Amino acid sequence: MSRRPLKAINEMKLCFPARSENERFARIAVSGFLSQLDPNIGEISDIKTAVSEAVTNAIVHGYRDTSGDVMMQVKILEGSRVYIKIQDKGCGIEDVQKAMEPLYTGAPDEERAGLGFTIMTTFMEKVRVISHPHKGTTVVLERTIQGKNRL
Repeated sequence: MSRRPLKAINEMKLCFPARSENERFARIAVSGFLSQLDPNIGEISDIKTAVSEAVTNAIVHGYRDTSGDVMMQVKILEGSRVYIKIQDKGCGIEDVQKAMEPLYTGAPDEERAGLGFTIMTTFMEKVRVISHPHKGTTVVLERTIQGKNRL
């Protein structure tokens, strides 16, 4: 028996240059958009942290020494379900399973902890990573908000 997909109640799409200062913008944009669900402080903090990690990965690892854009789509689905897709068209990830291991970093020469995917999976109910070398990476984050305003 297959489940029907949840209906989108509202959504936003953003595209911004892969610059480190835009990571803060992404966090604030997601927070502002999701405020209509009246999330509690812990929920919004967790989501902002996961978004920060995904956007930072796109900026730092996806484009490395090149430039490009980060695309972000945020949907509010039935049942106060949140769907966030963060995508780059950068270098991609050779081995997604390896990259998702705690403490693994694709940039060992830099001071990176290798905890980005671990943090995302800790704070979100569902994390999917789709990547193709030389074509980019898509990270999908999902979570249900337990706030007062149920849709």
